[in-house]
Amino acid sequence: MGIKNRLIIMNFLQFFVWGSWLISIGVYLGGTLHFTGAQIGAVFSTLGIASLFMPALLGIVADKWINAERVLGMSHLIGAGLLFVASTVKDPVLFFWIMLLNSMFYMPTIALNSTVSYILLEKNNYNIVKDFPPIRVWGTVGFIVAMWIVDFSGWKASSMQLIFSAFSALALGAYAFTMPACPPEKTKKDQSLISSLGLDAFILFKQKKMAVFFFFSMFLGAALQITNAFGGTFLDSFNTTHPDTFGVQHPLLLLSISQISETLFILTIPFFLSRFGIKNVMIISIFAWVLRFGLFAIGDPGSGLYLLILSMIVYGMAFDFFNISGSLFVENEVQPGIRASAQGLFMLMTNGVGAMIGGYGSGLIVDLFTKDGTRDWNTIWLVFAGYALVLGLIFPVIFKYKHQRTSVAAHS
Repeated sequence: MGIKNRLIIMNFLQFFVWGSWLISIGVYLGGTLHFTGAQIGAVFSTLGIASLFMPALLGIVADKWINAERVLGMSHLIGAGLLFVASTVKDPVLFFWIMLLNSMFYMPTIALNSTVSYILLEKNNYNIVKDFPPIRVWGTVGFIVAMWIVDFSGWKASSMQLIFSAFSALALGAYAFTMPACPPEKTKKDQSLISSLGLDAFILFKQKKMAVFFFFSMFLGAALQITNAFGGTFLDSFNTTHPDTFGVQHPLLLLSISQISETLFILTIPFFLSRFGIKNVMIISIFAWVLRFGLFAIGDPGSGLYLLILSMIVYGMAFDFFNISGSLFVENEVQPGIRASAQGLFMLMTNGVGAMIGGYGSGLIVDLFTKDGTRDWNTIWLVFAGYALVLGLIFPVIFKYKHQRTSVAAHS
């Protein structure tokens, strides 16, 4: 089997594991285990907490001591065991700690999956910018397939979703060990203390261009967390006004349109990056977030269903043009010896610090516009749209980056 097909399988399973529970776990925790909103929010916060330090730490391990594909495999095997344990836990406090441990081993694998893909594509003389997006798109396909399986199997309110995810992680963990070797870069004996400790990637903050990029990546990561935390809750709020509509009856299928959109926009990344550069691509992403939130503000599952669908479609551009393009930008801007830790740093800023800001900050906004148990979703989403709009106006002024237009056929 060719290396591209092998990477397609790896990327498919990487996000299949996550899609098996991420969107549906709230139904299980709230409807079956009767966790409070705060307890459910705490479970989702484990993703951000773990991303504050674990992607960078395991990225350092992959850069300095252990093959990246082995770190990837070990992380998924440990995660599989923790998901099995979580499926048996009903106490909210214990469930939080188990899922925090699981997040500590899953979140680093997102960056490690990219690192392994980049290394193997480069070793086989492929163009990373051109050839990685069509491979990465299968990760989104895996996420969608997992969501649909959970929806149609009736596991949304069951611990079976966690067991299903655990078996998937077990399979991926074993598969990762069969991938071609991705050894750490050889280092010089006279390297500095910072290099010895694997903290090279943090030196990127000395470059104004990279510091600004990571700063705005943090705030865009916050925007993503807003959607993850409240998208499903928003659709569920229409149970009383639009109980028989598609969006209320099958919220996972409606939300999966966002992931379907991702698969299409990922394929456009090589064109947009080569023609417009990372600065303009990120500007497009920011204003796509403005549309995402704004359409939520005026849409509903009834006559306004088309507005919600448009919001789901726009999400693909908002997510891909920031998340995937940002990862490729980091890959092209750093030296090979710090590529894994640099990807880990990108994860730290987006899914760590950004997720924490987005989770807690959006929670405060939602509570601010909640009265007598009723949430003013129109105002809430307009506030979030305003947040993205401010980012869109400031970013092009502060981020100084001159793009050299290249052909997507050129080797990176």
